[in-house]
Amino acid sequence: MSSGPGGRVDAHVHLTRHWPDLAGTAYRHDLDYTVTGLLREMDAAGVGSALAISVVETPDVGASIEEGRALAKASGGRLRPVSTVDPTAGTESVTAALDALRQVPELAALKLYPGYRPFYPHDARLDQVYEFAAARRLPVLIHQGDTLSRHGLLKFARPIEVDEVAVRWPEVNFVLCHLGNPWIEETAELVYKNTNVWTDCSGLLAKPSVPYFHEMFDRARTVLAQLVMTIGSADRVLYGSDWPLESIETAVALVETLPVHEPDREKILGANARRLFRLE
Repeated sequence: MSSGPGGRVDAHVHLTRHWPDLAGTAYRHDLDYTVTGLLREMDAAGVGSALAISVVETPDVGASIEEGRALAKASGGRLRPVSTVDPTAGTESVTAALDALRQVPELAALKLYPGYRPFYPHDARLDQVYEFAAARRLPVLIHQGDTLSRHGLLKFARPIEVDEVAVRWPEVNFVLCHLGNPWIEETAELVYKNTNVWTDCSGLLAKPSVPYFHEMFDRARTVLAQLVMTIGSADRVLYGSDWPLESIETAVALVETLPVHEPDREKILGANARRLFRLE
């Protein structure tokens, strides 16, 4: 299977009216933050589809579902909806959210935001979420590492905290977002140890205007390559951009220039995501 044009999958983008401070966080000040703008960037980089992930600021599951369906329709199905669930809202709220999500057959995955919210991935309030994911065969994306918010608590977002749920829920595939940056070695160990744990390389870079951006790019490429070597395989590593934080082109280049075998680059750029999210 080729990851070429039409086959590449960006496993991590955000296109939402709830994005915080677009002017201050987007990789360029004049970003065309629309479906048209995103698809234009995807086309330029040969990316066929992407997961459009609800952000933690989304007010409720109804808004998430509505927005996800609108993005899917406007993009001709190229943007796949991913909703979020917040266990800190309480058990009844989580139950209601899952009841609503049962009516969304096009849902591609779920996203959790530990760190942004004060909970660990092994919080008992999430058991019903993992039961739902197992029944629907939905991957669960988990924010890991640094947060945009200065109010985030990093202790909740360390990869090691996912190990327990990976063992308890072997039938659920978990994706550690952002390589768990800065705990990349920890992420590599979890992916190596647990066959149901994956990771994406989204959001590793700051704006191109920051000092040392080129050195930052080189470092990100090096640590991504080292992660693959530590795991010993690229089979559960996903390309992602975290757009609008990174450009699609830059995020793709990070993978295209990896010092790994070409089949492994193709896996990371698309084949792995097509298999995990059943996008064939």
